[in-house]
Amino acid sequence: MQIVGFPAGMFQTNCYIVSDDAGECVIVDPGQDAEEQVRKQVSEAGLRPRAVLLTHGHLDHIWNVREVADHYRIPAYIHPDDRAMLSDPGSALSPDLAAMLEGQTFSEPAEVIEVFDGDTLSFGSMTFDVDHVPGHSRGSVSFRVTVQTDDGPREVVLGGDVLFQDGVGRTDLPGGDAEVLMQSIAKKFLVLDDDAVVLPGHGPSTSIGRERRANPFLRDL
Repeated sequence: MQIVGFPAGMFQTNCYIVSDDAGECVIVDPGQDAEEQVRKQVSEAGLRPRAVLLTHGHLDHIWNVREVADHYRIPAYIHPDDRAMLSDPGSALSPDLAAMLEGQTFSEPAEVIEVFDGDTLSFGSMTFDVDHVPGHSRGSVSFRVTVQTDDGPREVVLGGDVLFQDGVGRTDLPGGDAEVLMQSIAKKFLVLDDDAVVLPGHGPSTSIGRERRANPFLRDL
C-alpha cells in the first residue's frame, strides 16, 4: 500500500491518495485546486480511483470533490451531519470566509454515500475503519487503515482537522465544540498504539505517541 499526500489551494489542505499494490485507490479530501494534481498522479501511476473519502464538510476539504468524483464516476463518502455542506459550504463558515464565496455555486457529486461510526469500507485490498470524531464539525470522521511495514503492521489514521502535530482542530466555526472535540480525541485517537501514524488535514504527519507526550492541548486527557 502507498499513501501520497500534497497540500492544495490557499488553505494548504492535505489531499491524500491511498493505493494498493493492484492500483486501486481512494482520494481523501480533494480541496481547492486539488483536481489537477489528483488527475496527474492517478494518470502517471496508472491508478484506478474507487472512491473519494471526506473527513468532514468544510470548504477547504471538499472544494474539488464534485469535479474529482464525477470525473472518475465514483462516489463520495461523508458523514450525514456534514453532507449539507457539499452544496452549501458557506453555512459552516465565519461571515468573512463565507463572503469570499459570493457568486460561486457548489453542488453534490452525482453519487454520495453516507458513512457512520463503526462502518468498514473496502476498496480493492484496502480496508478503512470509520470513526465519528465530532468537535471540529458535527460530522467529522477519521479513516483508519492498517499498513504493512518492515517492522510489522502499523495503523494509519487519516484524521482530517481533529488532531495535528502540537495542536488540535479549531472549534469556533458553526458546529464546533471544544469539549466534544477533546472527548473525540480521547475516545478515538488516544486509545490507539503509540506508533499509530496520524495524517492530518494540514501540516506534517505525526504519531499518537508523540502527541500523547508533547501536545500541549492533550495534557489534561
